[in-house]
Amino acid sequence: MPAKKQPEVGSEARLTKQRVVAEAVRIADREGIDGLSMRRLAGVLGAGAMSLYHYVASKDELLVAMIDVVFEEIELPPAYADWQTGMRRRAVSARQVLARHPWAIPLLDSQMSSGPANLRHREAVTACLRRAGFSVVMATHANWLLDVYVYGFALQEAGLPFANADELADMTENVFLPQLPADEYPYLNESATALIAAGYDPAGEFTFGLDLILAALESLRDSV
Repeated sequence: MPAKKQPEVGSEARLTKQRVVAEAVRIADREGIDGLSMRRLAGVLGAGAMSLYHYVASKDELLVAMIDVVFEEIELPPAYADWQTGMRRRAVSARQVLARHPWAIPLLDSQMSSGPANLRHREAVTACLRRAGFSVVMATHANWLLDVYVYGFALQEAGLPFANADELADMTENVFLPQLPADEYPYLNESATALIAAGYDPAGEFTFGLDLILAALESLRDSV
């Protein structure tokens, strides 16, 4: 009598919460958050949809874990740095991370629960501001303002129809300028023409705005 064949160990047997969440992030990076469903995720993992609920109890719990992955990638303000250096490094890092995960931008503050990386991040930001002398209220103002700026810039950047200065110059010259006759839109025509001539690079806009915000907050650091 032939020996009984043992069942093969499939990909479902190799599932972990970390693998489930990592694959969900990869799907969202490729297709956006609308392209992610438990059924779609299960199919990519080669598992049954119901088996995923052993690792994440709901779609909401999955989103919390995915957002935590994003926060894990953002650099924390170093404890040894002055507050402006720490906030600048954190803001620049957040912009870079959100460029990789644009689906996460509207979700960063939308979940009722927070993962450990999210909480560590917020604790480090608050600690940096409080150690610098900001009151609780002013630290809250500063945190809110910086988040709005970084998230808003990242959201706008994700929707731009050009990727760099060269593409912008080409688009301005061949698409935008023809729509801006000088007799009808003199200032817009002037601006577009001058920016092309100057080799304008929009990549510097983030730092320009961030420096203004940090300078303004410094003047309020001792306020109650």
